[in-house]
Amino acid sequence: MHALVVYESMYGNTQEIAEAIGQGLAGTARVDVVEVGSAPATIADDIDLLVVGGPTHAFSMSRATTRRDARSEQATVSSGDGIREWLRSLGPVAVAAATFDTKMHKPRLPGSAARGAARHLKHAGCRLVTRPETFYVADKNGPLVDGEIQRAAAWGNRLASLVGGRTSSR
Repeated sequence: MHALVVYESMYGNTQEIAEAIGQGLAGTARVDVVEVGSAPATIADDIDLLVVGGPTHAFSMSRATTRRDARSEQATVSSGDGIREWLRSLGPVAVAAATFDTKMHKPRLPGSAARGAARHLKHAGCRLVTRPETFYVADKNGPLVDGEIQRAAAWGNRLASLVGGRTSSR
């Protein structure tokens, strides 16, 4: 199995989660973890699982304005377009997929970048293998809440078992 994990990250927290998911998948899959600015414009035929994640900004996936605000606060991981724009540019994709996001633990605010990304992927033709997953940060800039790295690795391992021998039929 070959998995592609695409992430957007402003403060580094979502990057840490993406890498942990990749480590969880790596036990049973070949894994590429890439920042959205380096993500491929099309999904290769050998990809069996696409995992997409980003931070929840203003109740959904980031926008140019929310990324600009984050950058003004010294956030530097993702510097170009985000997952919203990348997903919009994808053509039809018939592959298993999952989404995740990061958001503040308290206060609990509505909205989810992962749910928005899941809608885009489903519309593109992906088969979602599980519900969108949220990982929590203690504050807007982080750090991640204790245990979230381990939970992300376990989620990655679970994704591998959900996809298992079922590969895309492209």
